Amino acid sequence: MDSDELPLARSTIDRDALIRTDPGELRRVWADPRLRMMHVRGNDVAVRGERLELTEVQGDVRASGGRSLTWAYLGKDHLGPVIAALHPAGEEGPAWASLRAVGALLPAREAGLATAAVALANWHATHTHCPRCGAATKITASGWVRVCPVDNSQHFPRTDAAVIMAIIDSFDRILLAHNAMWPANRFSVPAGYVEPGEPLEAAVRREVWEETAIRVGRVAYQGSQPWPFPASLMVGFRGEALNAEPIPDGEEITEVRFFSRADLARAVAAGELLLPGTTSIARSLIEDWYGGAIPGA
Repeated sequence: MDSDELPLARSTIDRDALIRTDPGELRRVWADPRLRMMHVRGNDVAVRGERLELTEVQGDVRASGGRSLTWAYLGKDHLGPVIAALHPAGEEGPAWASLRAVGALLPAREAGLATAAVALANWHATHTHCPRCGAATKITASGWVRVCPVDNSQHFPRTDAAVIMAIIDSFDRILLAHNAMWPANRFSVPAGYVEPGEPLEAAVRREVWEETAIRVGRVAYQGSQPWPFPASLMVGFRGEALNAEPIPDGEEITEVRFFSRADLARAVAAGELLLPGTTSIARSLIEDWYGGAIPGA
């Protein structure tokens, strides 16, 4: 599995972070005739078909340096700089589509832009006040920092590390589980958040044991991709199952079992098994084990 080719890891744009606090450079960005703006609303991005809706920037918005907007500078490439306009939840306007649904369909440049914009939009929506004193914070650094005007503390976008793993037994079968919150027949590989002070490999073994009663031996890194719903970095692994009788925890996981490739293909074809969406690293881990795209999935 090529980590750089995972749907939401395909970022090609230069984030140009050094100019985020440089007024002169930012004026040049706003004056650049190639400047384009994408639109984001929570987990949704504005699209036209299977492409991002990248709009020209109106003259009055350019002249004000975006003072009428909540915005973030995403970076630049040979096509020019890109700004994200962060819209409030529920706002009507362009054709919105969930990044979960369209992420795998977007070209690499647009997937990278959309992933960064959704991550920033979700962070801004949930971190409006200072965690130290409760004062309302102000957006600075072109949308990448929030500052408290009372205690001058700076607050940065957060990323929560999570592990996700293809666990393979001695018969080369893959472990798939059904979460109690999912639609009927939806199965995926185990996943979970990394706890404080915990190495990634230990998190793999702990999560699989807690959810499925499977002990995991060797663990190998496979790849990673951001999952900004709202703020995760999914770190993918393949692990070796040391026992063959999974037991669901009965709370988060209600069904779990090992599948051979033939079992999986048959269940998918019969409509008995729904796999994760193509934007997710879970789907990539499953297809990497399977050996390619799964017919009918």
